[in-house]
Amino acid sequence: MTTIASDPVVQLKLAHRATWAAGDYPAVARHIADGPVRHALAAARVAPGKRVLDIATGSGNVALLAAKERARVVGLDLVPELLDVARSRASAEGLEIEWVEGDAEALPFADGAFDSVTSVFGVQFTPRHQVTAEEMVRVCRPGGTIGLVSWTPEGLIGEMFQIMGRYLPPPPAFATAPPLWGDERHVRDLFAGHDVTLSFTRASNLFAFESVEAYQTFFEQRYGPTIKAQEKLAPQGRWDECRAELRELFERRNTATDGSCRILAEFAAISISRMQP
Repeated sequence: MTTIASDPVVQLKLAHRATWAAGDYPAVARHIADGPVRHALAAARVAPGKRVLDIATGSGNVALLAAKERARVVGLDLVPELLDVARSRASAEGLEIEWVEGDAEALPFADGAFDSVTSVFGVQFTPRHQVTAEEMVRVCRPGGTIGLVSWTPEGLIGEMFQIMGRYLPPPPAFATAPPLWGDERHVRDLFAGHDVTLSFTRASNLFAFESVEAYQTFFEQRYGPTIKAQEKLAPQGRWDECRAELRELFERRNTATDGSCRILAEFAAISISRMQP
């Protein structure tokens, strides 16, 4: 019999929870709080009075802006530490948002409970993409819309994960690479069994720092996946090699010519509309 302690899916999710609790993700989230969030709200057709679920809400970027637009918002995340930050931000701004600790692969909500479902750089990190897609469709009412923003495989973050992946142990067979949520063919396949219409838009998020070194150090100290990669690779004497590859990536993608750092990270904004019966 498989117990919770030995269930590989549960173990991977516990590892993911620890990854996103590491470092200072709210500081990272401040660098993606504008364009990606607005793309998600537009893709999901968030409007006043609508019931909105923001999955993998993190420190609450999407949930807070949706609430400011007078939507009725629920923010869900696997990481209680991030929900604490989101809750404090909402309280400071006088916003009423329901915060729920939960799993995107097993959403604790009734069928058709929401008019809009959103996620910005969130659901793409769930291990089983098909399970997550099915759950989002289930809780989104017929006539409702799912709006997602995901890093693309070809973009900065996709390439960063490819580099780190060459040094780290391969993921379990049941887990799918996160950047594939930014691949149009992959996403269309995920929703092929449902009566939905899909549209894709590509845009970029600007990361601006005083130097490439400052940018790299910021992510090494605050971004959970980078922190965990360093923890695993440093004792093996492989972190310096991985870091050098990442540095080459950042230098290559830097568009600044004055010694500063201006790197564009491509993302896909995806709108998935459920058809009325």
